[in-house]
Amino acid sequence: MRRVHPLVKLRHVLLVPLALAALASTPVFAQTEIIIRQAPPPMRVEMVPVAHPGYAWDRGHWRWEGRGYAWVPGHWQPVMHGARWKPGHWQARGPNWYWIEGHWVR
Repeated sequence: MRRVHPLVKLRHVLLVPLALAALASTPVFAQTEIIIRQAPPPMRVEMVPVAHPGYAWDRGHWRWEGRGYAWVPGHWQPVMHGARWKPGHWQARGPNWYWIEGHWVR
């Protein structure tokens, strides 16, 4: 019968909680970063509907579809109390374009 060295046992005992902690600390909302070399088309003019109490308007935007852009129409977002809605947008950085997801700002 082969004996396992106590340090090997200790390493395994410490490794499992560390791995679980790393998985638990990963943000649920994390998204893949979208980086495109082609600038998005100009924004479309969109009629903003009459305000809905308890909702914020999220304007339409261009979404990258792998080979080109597709228009995503605006929609209502439920209001987060004590925060304002910052719409998603494309941001130029050098020759690349990055998509910044819409989010609530406190």
